[in-house]
Amino acid sequence: MKQARAGFTLVEVLVAVVVLGIGIVALAGSAGMVTRMIGRGQMGTRAAQLASQRLELLRNAAYRVTPHCSHASFASGGPVTAQGVTETWVVGAGNPATITETVTYRTANGGTHSDVFTTRIGC
Repeated sequence: MKQARAGFTLVEVLVAVVVLGIGIVALAGSAGMVTRMIGRGQMGTRAAQLASQRLELLRNAAYRVTPHCSHASFASGGPVTAQGVTETWVVGAGNPATITETVTYRTANGGTHSDVFTTRIGC
């Protein structure tokens, strides 16, 4: 008669520990990457908000006076740094006037990233 054996062999336990260890190392590595991506997303959102505010200020300055686009504050400017984001903007001549806003911010790895936003305002 054979006796029933219950439990795991030593080889099965070692294989399970190795597979679990590889999974934990992969999870820890991806957690760091996700943290960096979230930080960059936050800075990108902040930069986009500041650019949107600047473009809206320029749009208001353009339409504040008659003839449009003749207000003194409707002009190129920068660099202006706020909340870790540096802005520069260029107001082009013509009708419609093309405004190019460049925002630059530092990344987690010590570099910089720039985003460019462009709009047109009828003068």
